[in-house]
Amino acid sequence: MDQPPLIEFDNVIVERDSHPALNGVTFSIHAGEHVAILGPNGSGKSTLIHAITRECYPRYPPPRCRLRLWGKEQWHLFELRALLGIVTNDLAARCVRPHTVEETVLSGFFSSIGVWPNHEVTGAMRLKAAEAMRFFEIGHLKDRLMVELSSGEARRAVFARALVNDPQALILDEPANSLDIRAQHEVREAMRKLANNGVTVILVTHHLPDIIPEIGRVIALSHGRIAADGSKHDILTADTLTRLFGVPVSVHRTDGYYHML
Repeated sequence: MDQPPLIEFDNVIVERDSHPALNGVTFSIHAGEHVAILGPNGSGKSTLIHAITRECYPRYPPPRCRLRLWGKEQWHLFELRALLGIVTNDLAARCVRPHTVEETVLSGFFSSIGVWPNHEVTGAMRLKAAEAMRFFEIGHLKDRLMVELSSGEARRAVFARALVNDPQALILDEPANSLDIRAQHEVREAMRKLANNGVTVILVTHHLPDIIPEIGRVIALSHGRIAADGSKHDILTADTLTRLFGVPVSVHRTDGYYHML
């Protein structure tokens, strides 16, 4: 029996401030498919993430608009968070507080920032947190405070926090934004490791070098609509990106990464 798509949008309309931030968006992503959602600022990328995470909802009920995750339209949020991890810049910034790396990773079990007195941390949770820290090569930093880490180390700790529930997919929103060159490299290598270890990676970005070689499909978003959807090689062309970003560009490929000039 065929599995339902991991994410399925069907004519999704989402309004913000009485204006359509998403307007008739239709696409689906299957488990194991690594996808980049690419678009300029204001294209609707953040609204699309908020629709997936149930922070905002389609303007109209089914059947006019449908938004399904794993074939279901209604979810208990904590059940959904166990299947679908998310790392946003806002979350990454909020996690850089005087909590240890281990506390930050453990907080993924509670959808909190840090571990609080009302949280019951089990031995199994600590083992899972240790496994996630080893995966991202930060196990030796477990007792360090987040505020003492480099930007690349801190971002990998936030990735580990998202991984403790064994999600089937991770949504990464501008994961290398505001990082220096070394930290960008570390984050992209972490993304590649995820993609090669069975986690579906959904990257949301406006920055071409974030699109790691393992990503094979690009969905281009413009003014709340799907502007293009297809293979990375077909979408990441000078003509398509010039139309998408509204300025003349040239595109170069090096070692599986694309760069826009």
